[in-house]
Amino acid sequence: MNVEFINPFLNALQNVLKTMAQMELKPGKPQLKKDEVARGDVSGLIGMVGPQVKGSFSISFDESLAGEIMFKMLGERPEKINDEVCDLVGEITNMVTGGAKRELGERGFEFDMATPIVVSGQNHTISHRADGPKLIMPFSHMAGKACIEICFDKVPS
Repeated sequence: MNVEFINPFLNALQNVLKTMAQMELKPGKPQLKKDEVARGDVSGLIGMVGPQVKGSFSISFDESLAGEIMFKMLGERPEKINDEVCDLVGEITNMVTGGAKRELGERGFEFDMATPIVVSGQNHTISHRADGPKLIMPFSHMAGKACIEICFDKVPS
C-alpha cells in the first residue's frame, strides 16, 4: 500500500485526538490483517468512494480508552459503552476521515464519505466493503489501545 495515501489517516487521527481530547497515541507497527475480528470493544467504520479509489476506514477503541477520550472531550466518564460513547466514536471516525480527505484532496485524490457505522461488543467484526488488502495500525495509550484499519480496492501509486 502506498504510504503517502495511508499517512493522511494516521496524521488525522493524531490531530483529532490531540486537538479534541489533548491526548497523544503511540503508533505501533502496521501489518496486514487477515480476519474480520475488531481489535477493540467499539469501532467506527466509514466507506469512501471516488473516481480513483474505493475503500473503507475503521477505528476501534478499547472500552477504557473510549471512556478516557469521552472524559477528556466532554467531562463525563461512562461506566460502560453506551449510546453516547458510540456517538463519540462515530464522530471521531467522521473527523479522522474528513481530515484525511482534506489532505488527500490537496494531492488530487477525491472521494465521498458515507455515514459512519458504529459497532460494539467483545469480538465484534468489521466488514470492509473493498477487496484490497487490509492494513491495521495499532496505537497505544496508558488508558488503552486503539487500531485503525484501512482497506482499498485500488490505491493510487
